Amino acid sequence: MTDSIMSKAATMEIPINSNGDTGTLPEDDSLEQAAKLQWSLDEKVGSSRGTRLILEQEGKQKKTDLQQVMVSGPNLNETSIVSGGYGGTAEGIIPTSSIKDLRTMARRSSVPPSSSFFCPLASQSNEYKGSNMHHSSSNSSMMAEEATRGVAVEKLETVKKWGLNTYKCTKQMISERFGRGSRTVDLELEAQIEVLRDTKRKYENVLRLARALTNHFYNMVQTQHALGDTFADLSQKSPELRDEFGYNAETQKLLCKNGETLLGAINFFVSSINTLVNKTMEDTLMTIKMYENARLEFDAYRSDLEELSMGPRDAAAMARIDAAQQQYQVQKDKYERLRSDVIIKLKFLEENKVKVMHKQLLLFHNAISAYFAGNQQQLEQTLKQFNIKLRPPGADKPSWLEEQ
Repeated sequence: MTDSIMSKAATMEIPINSNGDTGTLPEDDSLEQAAKLQWSLDEKVGSSRGTRLILEQEGKQKKTDLQQVMVSGPNLNETSIVSGGYGGTAEGIIPTSSIKDLRTMARRSSVPPSSSFFCPLASQSNEYKGSNMHHSSSNSSMMAEEATRGVAVEKLETVKKWGLNTYKCTKQMISERFGRGSRTVDLELEAQIEVLRDTKRKYENVLRLARALTNHFYNMVQTQHALGDTFADLSQKSPELRDEFGYNAETQKLLCKNGETLLGAINFFVSSINTLVNKTMEDTLMTIKMYENARLEFDAYRSDLEELSMGPRDAAAMARIDAAQQQYQVQKDKYERLRSDVIIKLKFLEENKVKVMHKQLLLFHNAISAYFAGNQQQLEQTLKQFNIKLRPPGADKPSWLEEQ
C-alpha cells in the first residue's frame, strides 16, 4: 500500500497561476484516507518491537519522498498537489495540510524515547537527592541531640554516685564519732602514722627556729659590716685614735666575713629541712589521707552489706545484696592497695630522714663550732666538705644585661 501511494505521489504536479497562487481545484482525500488507514494499522500492531522498527523506516522513506516532491513548490502551506496535466480534472488532488500531517507523524515516530523516558527519572533523582539531604541533616541533628543527652545522663549518674557515696561515708563517720559503728583498725600502721605526724610537728618547730636564727644572724652581720665601715672612717678622721679604730674595723670586717660564711651553711641547713618537712613528709601524709578516706569508704560499704545481710532474702533483697557485695569488694581492693602504699612510703621516708638529718646536723655543728671558735680555715673547710658555694655580695641582683 505504501508503494502505491509513493508511485501516485510521484506523478503529481502543482498547478500555479500567473500570480503565483494555487488553483481552486477540489481536493482529493484518497491519499489522506490511505495514510489514516496505514497509521491505524500501525497503532494496532504497535506492541511488537520489530513491526515498530519497520514502520519507522517506512515513515522515514515517505518523509524523504515527500520532501523531493515538495522541493519545487514556492509556498507549500498554500498549495495543492494534483495528478495529471494542467488541464486534468480535479481528481487526485492532495491538500498540503494532509502532507504536513504525514510529516509531523513521521517525525514523532522517529523521535527517540530517551527524552521522554529520562525526564521523570531526572526529576525523581532530584527529589531523591533532596530527600537524602533532608534525611542527612535530620540524622546529624538527631545524633547531636543523642550525644548531648548522653553527656547529661553521664553527669547525672556521676552526681548520683557521688551523693550516695558521700551519704554513706558521712553516716559511717557520725556513727564512729558517737561510738555506734565499728571501724577497721591496723594498730601497727596507726602507730607509725602517729609517730610521723609527731615528728613532722617537731621538725616544723626546728625549721621555724632555724629561720629565726638565720634572720637574727643576718641582721647581726649587717650591723657588724656597718660598724666596721664606721670604725674605718673614724680612723681616718681621728689621728690620735687611728690605730685603735683601725684594729676594731679589721676585727668587725673579719667577723662579718665569717658570719657570711656561717649564713651560707645555715641557709643550706634550712633549705634541706624545709624540703624534708614540706615535700617528703607532706607527700607521705597525703597518701595517708587517701588511705584514711579509703578506710572510711570501706567501712561504710561493709556496714551497708552487713545491714542488708540481716534483712529479708527475697528476690529484690538478693539483687541489692549482690550489688552491695560488688561495691564492698571494690572498696576493699582500694583500701588494701593504699594500705600497702602507705607502708612502703613510711619505710622509705624513715630511711631518707635519717640520711638527710645525719648530714645536716653534722654540717650545722661543725659550722657553728668553727665560727664561734674563730677558726676561719675550719669554717671554710666545712663548707667545702658539704659542697656549699657562697654567693658573692650582690649576686641576687640581676645583671644590667638581664635587666635589659
